Amino acid sequence: MKFFIDTANIDEIKKAASYGFLDGVTTNPSLMAKEGISDQDGRIKAICALTSGPVSAEVLSTEPETMLAEARHLASLATNVVIKLPLTMTGLKTTKILANEDIHVNVTLVFSALQALLAAKAGAAYISPFVGRLDDTGVDGLGIVEDIQTIYSNYGYETEIIVASIRNPQHVLRAALLGADISTIPFSVINQLASHPMTQQGLATFLADHARAKEIKT
Repeated sequence: MKFFIDTANIDEIKKAASYGFLDGVTTNPSLMAKEGISDQDGRIKAICALTSGPVSAEVLSTEPETMLAEARHLASLATNVVIKLPLTMTGLKTTKILANEDIHVNVTLVFSALQALLAAKAGAAYISPFVGRLDDTGVDGLGIVEDIQTIYSNYGYETEIIVASIRNPQHVLRAALLGADISTIPFSVINQLASHPMTQQGLATFLADHARAKEIKT
């Protein structure tokens, strides 16, 4: 499974990349606002320079003509930009046009397997089911991912599933067990992935034993 980081923070991307397992980046308007970014183009270019993997940049327009124009503009910023479009009829129509132009699209704000089927039929390179937000409503978000996997397998769709709105390491684990293609993970959760109390306990024991051995030798 590929690991993307879900952020617009340059320092977080650099740190995640230094761990050696970062495969791409996703952003959205909320993440841009969190960083106080007004120049989205400049930040997208800066992020794309930090990774050779795909970088999802979200279109803010909702009207057909302006959505398409903005998508083409974002795609021109760097070769690894992926256009992020909402799961709406306008978004699906734009996805089809862009797919025919060999521009990769990540269809976002997906909350059902049927929506994911529509995105695949429109030619989306990626779809992003929001598992955490579904969990918040009492729906099993990763159950939706499992349904999407089944549908895509039934019909041979190559659209990659980006498990989004991840809240904890268990979301990442379950996504991997389901065979999801990608998890896009907040930096705070990335830093929890390798953590286990028995690892820390074992390390402390090894270090203490080593220190005692040195004392005995001296």
